[in-house]
Amino acid sequence: MTKFFLYARKSTDEPDRQILSIEAQIAELKEFAIKERLEIAETFIESQTAKEPGRSIFNRMLEKIELGEAQGIIAWHLDRLARNSVDGGKIIYLLDVNKIEALKFPTFWFEPTPQGKFMLNIAFGQSKYYVDNLSENVKRGLRQKVRNGEQSGVAPTGYLNNRLTKKMVKDPERYLLVQKLFEIYSTGKYSLKEVRNIIAEQGLKSRNEKVLSISNIQVILKNSFYYGVFVFNGELWQGTHEPIIAKKLFDKVQDILKDKSRPKKRSQIAYPFRGLLKCGECGCAITSETKKGHNYYRCTKKKIACSQKYLREERLSEQISNILQKVSLPDSWKNIIIAELDKEKNQTDRGDFSFVQNLKTEIKLCDGKLDNLLDAKLENLITTEEYATKKQKILSQKMDCAEKLKDFERKGNCWLERAKQFILEANQAQIIASGENADNKSVWLKKVGSNLVLENQKIRFTTNEPWKIIENLPVAPIPARRAGGENLAVLLDYTLVLAGVEAVRTWFITNRQVIYIPNLKPKEVQR
Repeated sequence: MTKFFLYARKSTDEPDRQILSIEAQIAELKEFAIKERLEIAETFIESQTAKEPGRSIFNRMLEKIELGEAQGIIAWHLDRLARNSVDGGKIIYLLDVNKIEALKFPTFWFEPTPQGKFMLNIAFGQSKYYVDNLSENVKRGLRQKVRNGEQSGVAPTGYLNNRLTKKMVKDPERYLLVQKLFEIYSTGKYSLKEVRNIIAEQGLKSRNEKVLSISNIQVILKNSFYYGVFVFNGELWQGTHEPIIAKKLFDKVQDILKDKSRPKKRSQIAYPFRGLLKCGECGCAITSETKKGHNYYRCTKKKIACSQKYLREERLSEQISNILQKVSLPDSWKNIIIAELDKEKNQTDRGDFSFVQNLKTEIKLCDGKLDNLLDAKLENLITTEEYATKKQKILSQKMDCAEKLKDFERKGNCWLERAKQFILEANQAQIIASGENADNKSVWLKKVGSNLVLENQKIRFTTNEPWKIIENLPVAPIPARRAGGENLAVLLDYTLVLAGVEAVRTWFITNRQVIYIPNLKPKEVQR
C-alpha cells in the first residue's frame, strides 16, 4: 500500500496568509486522507516561503522519499510544495524515476501520466509566475510610495505608522525627546553613552520600553529622515512627513559625530580648555596636565616630533579674554544699535518680499535641475552612481532653501530679532572677558571662532559669522542707506558721533550680518 507524507506550509509574507492556517491545512488534509483511504506515514510542517529553494524540512521530506520511506505526498495545493523552478523540478524528476507514485491535493487533481506531468509543470510555472508578478507589484508599489515622498517599513523612533493612512506620523510620546536628543548631542559636550543616559532619564525608550543602546542612539543621530529626507536604494528622496529637527541641526550633529568618533577621557581635575584647541604645527590635540599647582596646556605629540612648548592656563585665559574684548560691545553702543534696529522693523517689507521670491526661485531651479538630471539618467548620459551623488547635492540645496523659507514664513522678520540678540550677546562678552569663569570663556571662544589652533603659545582661529573681525580695513566711503531694509542701515554715522571718542570699535550691519571693525577713528570716515 502506498504511504504518503503530509506536507503543510505557511509563509507569513504571502498576501493570502489569512485564508488557511497550518492547523487548518492539517485538519483538512487528515479528513481528506481518511476519505480517500490514504496512509499517512509522517507529517511535515514548515513556516517558510517557497519563493526560493533551500527549505530544510521540504528537502528532508524529499530525501526520505528517495530512501523509500513513502511513495506519495499530500498537500493542500501544489503551490504549498513549490513556487520556484528548482523545487518544482525536483518533484517532477522524482515522478520520472518513480520515487513518487502519487500526489494528492483536495484542491487540485493529478495523475502520474505524461499528460498529468505536463499539467503539473504548467501549474508549477503558474505558481512561480504568481510569486514573480506579486514581487513586481510590490516593488512597483514601493517605488510609487517613494515618489510620493513616503518611506516604507517600520517608522523610526519618534514616529508611528498610521494604519489608516499608511503614513508615518509623529509619535506624541517620543518626538520631543528625539528632538531633545539631537539638541543635547549638538552641544558637543557629551559622548554617545552620556547622551544615551541623559535622554533615558528623561524617558526616551524603545517601543518595548527598554533603554536604547548606544548603537540605537547612533542610528537615530545619523538618520536623515528626521529632517525630512530618506534613502531608498541608495538614493536620497524628499519626504512628505513632518520633520522633527532642522537640517542645520542635523548637519551640526554629523560634524560632531565625525570629529568625535569616541568619547574623550575625562580627568578628575577640571581643565576648562581641554579639547578646545589643536596644535598648529602637527595637528594633534592640545592636552593638559598639572605641575607644581598650575595647569599647563601642551601638544600630545602623537603623530610626529613637535617643537611646541607648554602654555600656562592663566596666559591662555588671558589671550581668550583679549579675543572676547575685541568682540565686546559697551552698554552705550548696545543701546544705540538696538534703537536703530527697532526703527528698521517697519521698513523691511520690500526686502522681505525679495528675499522670499529669491528662495522660491532657487527652489524652482533645483526642481528643474532634478528633472534634467533624471532625463540624463533615463537617456544613459550619466551612470546611476553619478545620478545618486548629484541628486543628493541638489536635493540638499533644495531642502536648505525650503527650510529657510519655512522659517521665514513662520517667524517673519526674525533676522532683526536675531541681530538684536547678537548685540545683546556682544554686550555680554565684555562681562565674560573680564570675569574669572574659565568655562564661560571656553564656550564663548567656540561661539566666536572655529578651527581653534595653538601655535607658538598663541591662539589663532577662523572667525565665525557674524563675529567677523576685519583687520587693517582700508578707508572707504560709507555705503548709502537703502530703503526697504534689504541692506540694513550702516550704523557708523550714529556710533561715531555719539561715542565721542578718538578710537572706537565700529559696528555696522549689512546683508543681515553684524560685522565688527576695530579701531576706526572718526576722522577716517568719509560722510
